[in-house]
Amino acid sequence: MPGENLSRDEARERAALLSVDGYEVELDLRSAVGESDEAVRTFRSVTTIRFRRTGSGTSTFADLIAPAVTAVTLNGRSLDPAEVFDGARIALDGLEDENTLVVDARCAYSRTGEGMHRFVDPEDGEVYLYTQYEPADARRVYANFEQPDLKAPYRFSVTAPEEWTVWSNGAGERDADGVWRFAETAPISTYITCVVAGPYHYVTDTYRRGDLEIPLGAMCRKGLAKHFDADDVFLVTKQGFDFFHDNFDFPYPFGKYDQAFVPEYNLGAMENPGMVTFREEYVFRGKVTQASYEARANVILHEMAHMWFGDLVTMVWWDDLWLKESFADFMGSFVNAEATRFTNSWVTFANNRKSWAYRADQLPSTHPITADIRDLEDAKLNFDGITYAKGASVLKQLVAYAGRDAFLEGARRYFKRHAYGNTRLGDLLAILEETSGRDMKAWAKSWLQTSGVNVLAPDVTYDAEGRITELAVLQEGDELRPHRTAVGLYRLGADGALVRYARAEADVTGARTVVADLAGEERPDLVLVNDDDLTYCKMRFDEGSLATLREHLGDVTDPLTRALCWSALWNLTRDGLMPARDFVAVVLAFAGRETEIGVLQMVHAWTKSAVTLYADPEWRAEGGRLLAEGGLRELRAAEPGSEHQLTWARFFAAAASTDADLQLLEGLLDGTARIDGLDVDQELRWALLSPLAVHGRADEARIGEELARDDTATGKRHQVRLLASRPSAAVKAQAWAQVVESDALSNALVEATIAGFVQPSQRELIAPYAEKYFAAIERLWAERSIQIGMDVVRGLFPGLQDDPATLAATDAWLSAHASAAPALRRLVLESRDDLARALRAQECDRAAE
Repeated sequence: MPGENLSRDEARERAALLSVDGYEVELDLRSAVGESDEAVRTFRSVTTIRFRRTGSGTSTFADLIAPAVTAVTLNGRSLDPAEVFDGARIALDGLEDENTLVVDARCAYSRTGEGMHRFVDPEDGEVYLYTQYEPADARRVYANFEQPDLKAPYRFSVTAPEEWTVWSNGAGERDADGVWRFAETAPISTYITCVVAGPYHYVTDTYRRGDLEIPLGAMCRKGLAKHFDADDVFLVTKQGFDFFHDNFDFPYPFGKYDQAFVPEYNLGAMENPGMVTFREEYVFRGKVTQASYEARANVILHEMAHMWFGDLVTMVWWDDLWLKESFADFMGSFVNAEATRFTNSWVTFANNRKSWAYRADQLPSTHPITADIRDLEDAKLNFDGITYAKGASVLKQLVAYAGRDAFLEGARRYFKRHAYGNTRLGDLLAILEETSGRDMKAWAKSWLQTSGVNVLAPDVTYDAEGRITELAVLQEGDELRPHRTAVGLYRLGADGALVRYARAEADVTGARTVVADLAGEERPDLVLVNDDDLTYCKMRFDEGSLATLREHLGDVTDPLTRALCWSALWNLTRDGLMPARDFVAVVLAFAGRETEIGVLQMVHAWTKSAVTLYADPEWRAEGGRLLAEGGLRELRAAEPGSEHQLTWARFFAAAASTDADLQLLEGLLDGTARIDGLDVDQELRWALLSPLAVHGRADEARIGEELARDDTATGKRHQVRLLASRPSAAVKAQAWAQVVESDALSNALVEATIAGFVQPSQRELIAPYAEKYFAAIERLWAERSIQIGMDVVRGLFPGLQDDPATLAATDAWLSAHASAAPALRRLVLESRDDLARALRAQECDRAAE
């Protein structure tokens, strides 16, 4: 749509021209219910914007993406919508010093999770609404100036069906006319305004601290109410508020604090002040492991950190997106470890979050943490592993570099100095220089303004008696950075445990840094160059250390050390330096002894990828058989009823392919087989049924029977995924058509269909779609919303056709489409890189035969 992709330069010009005094937004959502043609269902949106001209120009534009505009009035002058509205922008000429703009529009409900998303619960027919705007979809709901540095206070009023409740950022109530009216907000950016409406199940509580009292609310669909553990949500919420008030010295600034768990959500969560939204998968319908509760707590705390870092103080433009996301990602683990029951959250961070960062930082699209964001399409794609996980890893390094006290004091000064304002990177660095006494400009240049991940490796020499004469840390990478790191020495004890006996911290700079404090120590069995995970790097091992891990990884007693070793071995495998079959062997030998359930789940995911993507195709079948055998062995050995048993059950089901394996799954489903302590609840039933569908042992009727047991929104998503996973050419053709040739499916069902379509055991069946993919993606990118476009382009890339011909076809498309949308090219380039990496790893594995 013309003008939809706002550029940084346009935003800068508009910010120089005007400032916004306030918004009044009136929405009429009664059209969300009742009979209507879904393709044209709209709602009325009336927006009044009061703004001042602060620059020398007399013309600008407002943002609005809507099917129709009924009326536009500027300073009492009626403007012809046909002349001033192009579908994405409203042209405004003749600006005065003080201006009032009124826009009356018909806006569209969304099925893509962008703007005002409308969801109909198949279980009871109830309709639920919520908004999701980041980075720039508030303009799908009301007219505005859609950029983060034009903050303003908002007053929302919403007319809704009588039986509904409505929530927004501020406290609200229904008046005598049946209209919900909400308190004026503090000055905030457009992308964090929010409306949630519908017959939600709502639970309340209160946070109290001295004279401060914060009303708390938590909500979900009525169909999930029986599963909703609001008490645990409130517990973590209160623990988070305690921590932030203790350490930020700035009271929570937005009044109430509601948290809504909503259906078909594109993200993990969104930090709308006073009205945080989460994906409803965080309401657990069956038994889950503590890792799931930890992940939910992390997200709750991440979003709460944004109340200060992102909402109270906001970046000027999306090139400083990291300022809020890296900080919040870091604080999620930091607060989890220090204020909740999840005291080992840094173990999960080292094993899980950093894995995301390492992958993103090795793609051709890697970018500095402070990225060059030219426009909104760039911004959308930069919600990635670098902005979140690498940024958080670098902040952890910053705490080690500057000191915890200096870091937190810097945050306190930052909030007080820039409250309700906008900042750039330099504003934060200036304050951190004050509090730490360190040169933050040099640190930022190396860590924030360059891309790529360093490799740290030990270089050790010994004397004749086996003592260390010199231990140095070698650093590789395009940019050699300053690393405050720790080097740990480990050895096997008489009891067989692999434990640390010496440790030294050092500032690693340049290509080679000697750690003098470790000279004279006895020969170690294992050298760890990023002990305690202080810095962000890929670790390598000397030959002796690698041999130790192959034989004794399960004997490492410290959970964080084990997590670091698992991660390092996985990076070796991804980099084509360790055969995939060797990684599988280590997993089968030692994963059964892993105590940290989050680490185990990550190792399981890596192992499946090792066999699917990085193993020699000639060895894949053998690798899959070994995974299923090992999974079943560990499942039977696990403590009955334990979370380890549940985790191994899911792993076994995902690997199952032989007739005996599939018969066991059928038996667990129909009750003729039993594993002591394993509770086959509804979510596990879907996991057990999935491989039966993939291997042709569960037809449409059988999948329909399961849906009848679980006739819910979640059950429907499972059913759609399993239907698309069946090994049939007709099934694949239908799934392809539903996603690529039609836009009738919601975002959640698009995701489910793609997940079913792409099955590693069905490579030959989906091979014909490689050519169709390259023929379709440019048209699809132009026609669909960016979120759906991203899901389809990433999800349907023919990466399972892992041969040089697919690589050549990708290169041919890139060559022929040099002028395609940069965001689309980036997605294809990233997928191409994944494919090329897989082919290199397969060569490594083939050489190990």
